[in-house]
Amino acid sequence: MTTSLRIGIVGLGRLGQRHAQALAFGTRNCTLTAACSPVESERVYATEQLGIAQVYSRYEDLLANPDIDAVVLVTPTSLHADQAIAALQAGKHVFVEKPLALNLPDCERVLAEAAKHPELVAMVGFVRRFDPSYRAAQASIEAGEIGRPFIVRSQTCDQNDPDGFFVKFAPTSGGIFMDCSVHDIDLARWMLGRPKALRAYATGTIALHPGLAEFGDVDNGLAIVDFEGGAKAVFYASRTMAHGHETTTEVIGTAGKLLVGEHAARDRVVRSDAHGVRHAVLKDFYERFETAFAAEMGDFVAACRGERALTLTLDDAMEATRIGLAISRSLASGMPEVI
Repeated sequence: MTTSLRIGIVGLGRLGQRHAQALAFGTRNCTLTAACSPVESERVYATEQLGIAQVYSRYEDLLANPDIDAVVLVTPTSLHADQAIAALQAGKHVFVEKPLALNLPDCERVLAEAAKHPELVAMVGFVRRFDPSYRAAQASIEAGEIGRPFIVRSQTCDQNDPDGFFVKFAPTSGGIFMDCSVHDIDLARWMLGRPKALRAYATGTIALHPGLAEFGDVDNGLAIVDFEGGAKAVFYASRTMAHGHETTTEVIGTAGKLLVGEHAARDRVVRSDAHGVRHAVLKDFYERFETAFAAEMGDFVAACRGERALTLTLDDAMEATRIGLAISRSLASGMPEVI
């Protein structure tokens, strides 16, 4: 492709607006041509803030636009599978935010449809794979610098939101492990060499948000996953951090270890005064991964233009869902789950 990739974005909520801004103003070789949202204020945002002339309230109308080459789906997870399939059937490349779906049959339907359209790119947004620090860690592992990796400890911890946005989101989120830990699950598989998961065990507690109990969810959860060959992964997810957002991953190998994201530092400035020694912290996931989000969308555009192949596959996304579902079942039953 020699011309600019023409993209339509679907969903302009909190993350959708971030993706839209990156596509409109910060991603090379693409044009944000159209936007779609059932929410009037989001359509007004697309027109007034992004200068998009083609704005739709119905997804079907956006897909019918012949001037769109690719769609970016930043919609509720329950819609992902059907919307991704519809995009492929309409001849559009598709990027869909994680997770791919909340059940395996839906994942399988997307993979089956994508197989019918090998000329189209279908990508799921596991943004941490595009973070410079995680990419450097993966390159170190592949180079054998820590020997054979056999344990991953990874956490996704959000700053506490007293308003409980995620409580309102709980009916459709799939639970804390599917919403938060699915990133850590994908990282663990990636850094351990994509081993087959065998068993999962999870537990959790509600520390600050009792409204989650109605949905069988928790605001702090722990999980352990056993992989074929003896590798293990330990995941911690939290919605209640007092200081800010903290994503940390430790990979332990037979000849060393790697640690990514320690202390949630916003910058490299450490302040020492009469109040003690401290540093500024990250406020949310987007601030931590802003560079990764930009690189992720750049790779999607480049893949659609035929300039490079994706290493992140739909199979990877389905395996993350498979493991996440097993962890969620274990949380509900209190028993180990076979994957």
